Amino acid sequence: QVQLVESGGGLVQPGGSLRLSCAASGFTLDYSAIGWFRQAPGKERDGIICISSDGRTYYADSVKGRFTISRDNAKNTVYLQMNSLKPEDTAVYYCACDQADTCEDYAYWGQGTQVTVSS
Repeated sequence: QVQLVESGGGLVQPGGSLRLSCAASGFTLDYSAIGWFRQAPGKERDGIICISSDGRTYYADSVKGRFTISRDNAKNTVYLQMNSLKPEDTAVYYCACDQADTCEDYAYWGQGTQVTVSS
């Protein structure tokens, strides 16, 4: 059974950092692109970052320079390092898998993890 599980969310003060993890089971991430999305209350879900199987990365302007995506294929896990967090980063964060490796066609999704940035 294909499954993605996010973890690492929580409450952090503005300017702080968090690292989210996206652990896969039931398949290997080696040949897939993995994207991170977020959905704030009352807003649509937005794609913010993606890493392809060969390590190419794509960032939305809203997170460029603050967020970094990386992958550890040995652990079948992708990470999202979030620095300089702002209140507007508050959202539920989801990871998703694109087995076509295009960062455009996501077939599998995690359940999400809440990130709240507040003082």
